[in-house]
Amino acid sequence: MDTVEPEPHWPPALALLSCMVLYFVLPNRLVVGPRWILPLLIGLPLIPLLAKRHRHPNEAPWVRQLTIALIALISVANLVSVALLVHVLLIANVSQGRNLIYSAVSVWLTNVIVYGLWFWEIDRGGPHLRAGGAGRLPDIQFPQMENPTLAPAKWRPKFFDYLYTSFANGTSFAPADAMPLTHQAKVLFAGESLVSLVTIAVVAARAVNILK
Repeated sequence: MDTVEPEPHWPPALALLSCMVLYFVLPNRLVVGPRWILPLLIGLPLIPLLAKRHRHPNEAPWVRQLTIALIALISVANLVSVALLVHVLLIANVSQGRNLIYSAVSVWLTNVIVYGLWFWEIDRGGPHLRAGGAGRLPDIQFPQMENPTLAPAKWRPKFFDYLYTSFANGTSFAPADAMPLTHQAKVLFAGESLVSLVTIAVVAARAVNILK
């Protein structure tokens, strides 16, 4: 088995912490239940997750299960915030358009981060399998994989590569940097594009009109 450099925990952990901060800045009408519940559910499991510096092929199954559960939790919370934001803009009596623009930016940034985490966790079965050089076919094709001469030997995508792919997909509403190859990757790419489209084209545009 072709072992490669293991992936550190801190980049995705920093991304999760960023999601916590972005959730805190949302106005109360875009949050369901007490504001502290979601950050607490995200923050507490980060302690054992950060106990080890890297993701390894022999890591306990609960590490990946917990990571996926955290990503899914943030995804659901952000979808709820998007739905509430659309409701406030289209149905409720809105007067504070500037605050809603800031909220739309926060929701969009969370969307980019959370889908970067999804891409990082599903490609080839997760970072722990990629660190072991497992032979599973890729879910996402990066330019360096198609043209190996453009990258160092034994190049493997790291978290920032997935985060940038999420940013490119979230701004163009279509794959721009890397291409989804499997059904689950295509579903994730389509889901991110849909949320970005609603946030940018509907929410942000309506909020700009409110400012006039």
